[in-house]
Amino acid sequence: MIEKDPSDKYLIEQYLSGDTSSLPILVKRWHKIFCEKAYWILRDKDLAKDVAQECWIIIIHRLSALKKADSFKSWALRIIYTKSIDAYKRRSRELQAINKIDKKDYAEVDEKEHQAALKSKLLNAIQDLSKEKQDIIRLFYVEEYSLQEISFFLKIPIGTVKSRLFKAREKLKSIIKLKS
Repeated sequence: MIEKDPSDKYLIEQYLSGDTSSLPILVKRWHKIFCEKAYWILRDKDLAKDVAQECWIIIIHRLSALKKADSFKSWALRIIYTKSIDAYKRRSRELQAINKIDKKDYAEVDEKEHQAALKSKLLNAIQDLSKEKQDIIRLFYVEEYSLQEISFFLKIPIGTVKSRLFKAREKLKSIIKLKS
């Protein structure tokens, strides 16, 4: 005997006994309420619908484990609540991860801009050096020759190379400070 408005208990018992036509009635009765409860937590309509849909899959698979069919409402709403909280936490972690990535990107851009500005200042300062000091800087830092090799190329003592390199660095420091 089918009641006009069958109870949840009756629908569940029918479904568990093999009558699959009772499940759509149960879903129709509760789906909107499940979506509303999920929305109350998530404040995102689409996400709330997704969570409710995922919960239906869980509910249907676990119906046989429900000890009291009379307690379907509280049991199912607890599943909705738990899965909604999980979705909320997951979304919060994703947003935090996105924010960290954005901050990291900005920090990398700022660092690159800072390095480019320093490089530009340094190149301008090198151009303000005498030819002799420019040659020492270029040979040592750009060409990466040793002090001995520079001494050999320029046919000057190593002590003179060291002295010119030191004076070139000091001059660069003072030029950069003046331009800053």
